[in-house]
Amino acid sequence: MAKIRIPAIEYIRGVSMLGVVGIHVGSQYLSNSSPNLALVALFEIVTRFSVPIFFFISAFGLFYHLDKKIPFDYPSFLLRRARTVLIPYVVWSIFYMLHYTVLYRDTMLLHLKVFAKYLFFGFGSYQLYFMVILLWFYLLMPFWIWIVQRMTPKRLVVLLLLQIAFDYWSSYLFNAYAIENTYLRTLAVNRLNYWVMHYVFIFVLGGWLAVHLDAFRMFMERHYRGLMAFFAASLVSILSYYYYLIFARGYDAIGAINTAHQLCPLGVIYTLAATLFLFALFTPDASPIVLRPVLSLLGRHSYFVYLAHPLAITYLGFLLEYSGHVMTGPLALTFYVTVVLLTLFAAIVMRRIGDRFPIINGLTIGVWN
Repeated sequence: MAKIRIPAIEYIRGVSMLGVVGIHVGSQYLSNSSPNLALVALFEIVTRFSVPIFFFISAFGLFYHLDKKIPFDYPSFLLRRARTVLIPYVVWSIFYMLHYTVLYRDTMLLHLKVFAKYLFFGFGSYQLYFMVILLWFYLLMPFWIWIVQRMTPKRLVVLLLLQIAFDYWSSYLFNAYAIENTYLRTLAVNRLNYWVMHYVFIFVLGGWLAVHLDAFRMFMERHYRGLMAFFAASLVSILSYYYYLIFARGYDAIGAINTAHQLCPLGVIYTLAATLFLFALFTPDASPIVLRPVLSLLGRHSYFVYLAHPLAITYLGFLLEYSGHVMTGPLALTFYVTVVLLTLFAAIVMRRIGDRFPIINGLTIGVWN
């Protein structure tokens, strides 16, 4: 029996996609030597839940549709995940590597060893590392099933504390460059591109809440205001940390956002708060009716926008450079809206082409029917 569709998941996916685009547009805005710190915070701090929450969404979907009455078919599961994620990942990686080879006239990416390294770490384009981590989560799916089956609220709290401790160690204490072996050092330096350990809590939480969805719905109904307050407090906390780093510690904007990121302790808490609040906000009884068509459109095309938006950023950046414009605050906001609209339009067009030629949808967004 097919499970009931949960609009909140689609809406959160769309909002998260907007956040990811914001992070990458924020990187462009930082080319301004005197950026507006509040706008940097909007682009780079407020959006920091965006990548981790995608792991929550992925786990929620996997466990929500998992039939507990039949044994888990691991080979079939991997085959389905390969069609939906691995094939688009390889296709987009090859596309970006060929694109940058032509654009910058650098044939280094065509060398087999370099090509293999880029595929393993998700170096084809700066947003693709998420798919590498997601594929590792899929490979370990039997372990996550075992974990979720034994998870309790108290154990979730312990897992959260362990996650905060591990992420702090990895982000601030671990010195990968001290490793002498070249290959091990490369693996350690690029750990953020494939170590699932950085996001275990949010993934397990997604799976556990999917299994206990009815109880979770009751919890959201009873504690909606509390979840809103939790989200607001966590947002204020991570923003305060960002401003503290700048005004009290003397960090520049880049240093502050590279410190107050999603893996810092406040970042992990902010991700948790944003996840719970957005789920509660977008439940059928609570979500604003006027926004539902827009959120649904964004969610439906979020995968393509996520994969394609660096192209729009690259060429709009070239246009600004060619025209001699400096990335001011108003221009950065216009840049952001333009990137979203261009890639959303491209996603709609490509989806319609793919409806006529299914191979297009299969190769680009993993939709084969």
